Amino acid sequence: MSKTTADSPAETPRADSSADEQDLGAAGSQLSTAPVETAMPGSFGGSRRPGLTGWLAWTGREVLGWARWMWRQLTSMRVALMLLFLLSLGAVPGSLIPQSGTDALKVSEFQDAHRTLGPIYQKLGLFHVYGSAWFGAIYVLLFVSLIGCIIPRTWQFVGQLRGRPPGAPKRLNRLPAYATWRTAAAPEEVREAALATLRKRRFRAHVAGDAVAAEKGYLRETGNLLFHLALIVMLIAFAWGQLFKSEGDKLIIEGDGFSNTLTQYDDFKSGNLFSDDDLVPFSFNLKSFTGTYERTGPNRGTPRTYQADITYSLGAYGKAEKHTIKVNEPLEIGDSKVYLVSHGYAPVVTVRDGKGNVVFHQAVPMLPIDSNVTSQGAIKVLDGYKNAQGVAEQLGFAALFVPTYAKGSGTMFSQYPGLDYPVLNVTGYHGDLGVNSGIPQNVYQLDTKNLKQFKTAKGAILKSQLLPGETMKLPNGAGSITFDKQIKEWAGFQVVQQPGTDWALAGALTAILGLAGSLFIQRRRVWVRATTGDDGVTVVEMAGLGRSESAKLPEELGDLAALVHDRAPTKTDDDPTSDDDPKTPVSDADTHDSDSGVEPPVPAEGAEK
Repeated sequence: MSKTTADSPAETPRADSSADEQDLGAAGSQLSTAPVETAMPGSFGGSRRPGLTGWLAWTGREVLGWARWMWRQLTSMRVALMLLFLLSLGAVPGSLIPQSGTDALKVSEFQDAHRTLGPIYQKLGLFHVYGSAWFGAIYVLLFVSLIGCIIPRTWQFVGQLRGRPPGAPKRLNRLPAYATWRTAAAPEEVREAALATLRKRRFRAHVAGDAVAAEKGYLRETGNLLFHLALIVMLIAFAWGQLFKSEGDKLIIEGDGFSNTLTQYDDFKSGNLFSDDDLVPFSFNLKSFTGTYERTGPNRGTPRTYQADITYSLGAYGKAEKHTIKVNEPLEIGDSKVYLVSHGYAPVVTVRDGKGNVVFHQAVPMLPIDSNVTSQGAIKVLDGYKNAQGVAEQLGFAALFVPTYAKGSGTMFSQYPGLDYPVLNVTGYHGDLGVNSGIPQNVYQLDTKNLKQFKTAKGAILKSQLLPGETMKLPNGAGSITFDKQIKEWAGFQVVQQPGTDWALAGALTAILGLAGSLFIQRRRVWVRATTGDDGVTVVEMAGLGRSESAKLPEELGDLAALVHDRAPTKTDDDPTSDDDPKTPVSDADTHDSDSGVEPPVPAEGAEK
C-alpha cells in the first residue's frame, strides 16, 4: 500500500478550501481600521534562562508584553464603552445630590438632615462630583483611550488611501454578490470598459492582472475618524470650560448700576484656573424693567413681556450704548454673557426716628415666593437711629409684599403678578441686628435673636398692612415707617463666562456628521475579471464584497454589471454553452452560498469605537 500524499484526492479539497479562504481573506483585508481585539494572554516572557540575566530578560519581556496588551485593551471598544458608561453613571450624583460649587447652602442643609449619609458622601466626593479624583480619572482614561485609538487608525487609513484595492480572488463566485456572462468582446476591451464605468461611478479602480479592482466608500472611515476627533474636541472644550469658567449673580434695582468686579457680585463661583484678570471689563446701568402679563384665560399671570433696558460700556472709558436684555436673549460682551434670570419688586420705604428725622429712605428688594410675585424681605436700619431715650439702636422690619392684594381675603397672597393693588405688611423690631458680629447673614432675612418686637399699648404685636403712602407709627415715640407711593422693580442678572462653548458645539455637530457617515455609508469593493475561455469566447465575471452584509451591494453590482454589459454585450450565437438569457448577465448574488456549500468568509474586524 502506498502512503497518501499531499497531492492525493483525499487532501486536495481541504487544501483548496484553505487556499480559497486565504484568498478571500486577502480580498477583504483593510476594509476597516478598527483595532483587533486580543485574547487574554498567558505569558509574554516565554522560556526563562537560568541566572540573574535570564530572569531580568524574562521580566523585561513580561512587563513590556503586559504593557502593550493593556494599551490595546484601553484603546478597544469594550473598555471605551465601559468608560463612557462610567462617565455617564458618575454624572448622575451631580444631578441628584446638591453640589458645593452650585449651591453650598443646600449642601449644608443636606448634611444637617442626613447625619449618616452626609459624611459618606463627603468622603466619596459626591458633593463635588465634577472636581473629584475618581471622576477626573475616568475622564482622563477616556481621553487617553480616544487618543490611543485615533492616531494609529488615522495613519492606517492614510496608508489605505495611498494604496490600491487588492487584486481579485481566484474564485469570484464565492463572494456575496456575483454576476457572469459571455461576450464576443476581447478581454482587454472588457477591462477598459469596466475601468471607465467604475471610475465614472467614483470608484477608485485599477487593472490588476486579468481583472479590474475597484473600491468605494472611504467616507465611512472618514466619518468614523471625524466622530472620534469630535469626541476629543468636546472633551477638551468641556475641560477647558470647567477650569476657566465663571458665573456670578447680581440683583439690580431700577436706576442702579453694576461693574464687572468680584466685589460687585451677590454670589460668584469659578473654575480652578480662573483668575480675577480673566473678568471682562464692562459695566451697565438698569434704566427700567418692563413686565406685562396675561389678564384673562387659563394663562392668566403668564409673562408676555419680560425685558430689561440698560446702558452699558466696555472698559473704563467706553462709549455708553443702549441695549435690551430679554429671556434667552443675553447681552454678549467679549467672552461674557449677561442673562436676565429673575424679577421682583422693591417698594420704597422711609423710616423716621421719634423727632421726625429720616434715618432710612431707599428701595428695598423683596424676593418672590410664588408665581404671582408674593414677596418677602427685611428692612434693616443699621445706623443713625436713636430711640426716645436717646440711646442708639438698630431697627428691623420683617416685610411681606403683594403686588395685587385680594380685598376682604385677609391673606397676604398675591392674586396677580402686576401692580394692581400693592400692599406692604410690616412687623417692627428694635435692638441689635447682629451685623457687627462679623458673621455673614442673609440681607433678605431678619435675625431676631437679639431683637425685641414692638408691641401696642395693649401688649399685642405691632404690625400693619400698608397701602402706598400710608405710615405705621412705632409705640412710645420710637418713630415711624412709611410705605412710599413709589414702587421700583428689580431684575436679577447672571453673568456667565465659559470659554470653549463654541468648540463644544462644533465638536457636537461634527460628531453627528461623522456618525451619520459611518452608519449610512458602506465601504465595498468590486472586481471585474475578463478571461478567454476554452472555446475562445470571453468570460466576464463581476463580484462585490462589502464590509458588512447589505442588500444594496447586489443591487449596486447589478447596476454596474448592466453598464459594463452595454459595452460588452452577451455573445448571441448557437453555442449550447451560452446562457439561457443571452441579453442579461447571470447574477449569483443570492445562490452562490448554496452552490459552494461554504459561507463566504467575513473579513476579520476588531472592535470599532
